Amino acid sequence: MTDAADGAIRVASPAGRWIVLTTVLGSSMALLDSTVINVALPRIGEDLDTDLAALQWTVNAYMLTLAGLILLGGALGDRFGRRRVFVIGVVWFAVASLLCGLAPNAAVLIAARALQGVGGALLTPGSLALIQASFHPDDRARAVGLWSGLGGVGAAVGPFVGGWLVDGPGWRWVFLLNLPLAAVCLPVALRHVPESRDPEAHGRFDVLGAALAALALALVTYALIEVPVQGASATVVGAAIGGVLLGVAFVQVERHRADPMVPPSIFASRQFTAVNIVTFCVYAALGGFFFLSAIQLQVVAGYSALGAGTALLPTTVLMLLFSASAGDLGRRIGPRIPLTVGPLLAAAGMLLFLRVGPGASLSSYFQDVLPAVLVLGIGMVILVAPLTATVLAAVDTGRAGLASGINNAAARAAGLLAVAALPLLAGMGPEAYRDAGEFAATFRRAMPMCAGLLVAGSVIAWSTVRTTPEAARGCRPECTTHCGVTAPPLEPERQTAGRAGGT
Repeated sequence: MTDAADGAIRVASPAGRWIVLTTVLGSSMALLDSTVINVALPRIGEDLDTDLAALQWTVNAYMLTLAGLILLGGALGDRFGRRRVFVIGVVWFAVASLLCGLAPNAAVLIAARALQGVGGALLTPGSLALIQASFHPDDRARAVGLWSGLGGVGAAVGPFVGGWLVDGPGWRWVFLLNLPLAAVCLPVALRHVPESRDPEAHGRFDVLGAALAALALALVTYALIEVPVQGASATVVGAAIGGVLLGVAFVQVERHRADPMVPPSIFASRQFTAVNIVTFCVYAALGGFFFLSAIQLQVVAGYSALGAGTALLPTTVLMLLFSASAGDLGRRIGPRIPLTVGPLLAAAGMLLFLRVGPGASLSSYFQDVLPAVLVLGIGMVILVAPLTATVLAAVDTGRAGLASGINNAAARAAGLLAVAALPLLAGMGPEAYRDAGEFAATFRRAMPMCAGLLVAGSVIAWSTVRTTPEAARGCRPECTTHCGVTAPPLEPERQTAGRAGGT
């Protein structure tokens, strides 16, 4: 077998094609389950006879463990073998997917979704790290471009396939579809993908930091979701206070550890800190929008699951087709204008979506839905690639992988908190998704909130981001083809260069 340490594999070789195939299949499993779940939510609620809080947890349980552990997952691969950790992640994800597909009730489904997130945290950083470690330096950009482009195609067809499965054999097949993908991915990985490690990696991992971050997010999320059901009960208040205290403890632990998962020193860069705040605003808005809009289309406008998934498809297609061009634009004019204009356009798209109400229908798609989706998609195209580039340019090149991992985790945490908080802020009751009139009224209150987050991100970007093109030096063509609907893409070239916290 070819030695990965030499990085001698060529893309055009049979070994190279096998590596691209298995990494695309592995990362697609995690990507699909984070994008298609929204279209399945109304059917899950109906079949399991559960309330809105359980649907929120169905989304958030996955995001919680993925966001909390993705940095640690990359570090484990560097230390113990990237292929080994990737394979463990694929098996873990497949088993958790089987549990999701067989779940007899909401509690089991939520627990299985949390386990899925653990598997995703192991395989998501590992798939790209394997490409970087295996291919010849001259072929790495091409290999990453193939991985990114094929992953983008998967993201584009995911909601369509998910909707078709929900309307056809049922929502359980959204999860069971991962089993044949894993059945192909595993033998290919074991036979054709070489093992690799970071020789400078050590066995000291910031498990305490990862645990504190995940528990803090979990308690705050619990409090936000349960307030509409329990009110300001002792349990809810205690969870909120406990989450805040654990967050403070996480900061203190990271400040005093020799090898922290999130080194506080990285935030000494004012631009890095500011752009992560912009990232948080943008992906909180996107997370809330995609969660609520898929339900709005089905419960209020009367779309099928397939119709809802297809209706939102143009956003992903636009990103797949034009993100590279947006990256080129950012390199020429600097990131400040794209990071200001992009969120404003995306906000306008969300406000246009307010036209999708009880009077909307599949027959009026081109009048009611498509304009909103196109404006939203154009805004995302303009902002995602420069956002990633600016994060990478704000730190030393040796910390690019770490910076990318932090930015990716921040985006996922933002989506998690938005899905928890928006229904509360919009006044959605536990049974809102069962009543078209109630859900439509609360949706009209939620969309301006999402748009407001994007406007806040735009203002912060205009106020803090440097205007020079050099601020976008981290943006390369292979970075910009991957679809950033749920989180910014991870940094490809130096993804494996980080130490214990790198992804």
